[in-house]
Amino acid sequence: MRLDKYLKVSRIIKRRTVANEACDAGRVMVNDKVAKAGTDVKVGDVIEIAFGNKTVKVRVTMIADSTKKEDAKDMFEYV
Repeated sequence: MRLDKYLKVSRIIKRRTVANEACDAGRVMVNDKVAKAGTDVKVGDVIEIAFGNKTVKVRVTMIADSTKKEDAKDMFEYV
C-alpha cells in the first residue's frame, strides 16, 4: 500500500493530500530513510513523522484498504 494512503486510512494523518505534502517536504521516514508518498509500506515497517517540534514513531501492524474509525488504531503501534 502507498505510504500516503496508509497514513490516511490509519488516521495518523487525516487527509491524503496532507500526507502527500508531508512526504514531499521530507518529514516522513520509513525504516530510517526519507520516503516519498508512493513508497510501498509493509507490515513491520517503522514510520517516523515530524510534526513541527514533535516526532511520532509507529510500527505498521496491519494493512487494510479501508477501516472504521474505531479499528484504525489497530493498524499501528507506537514505538
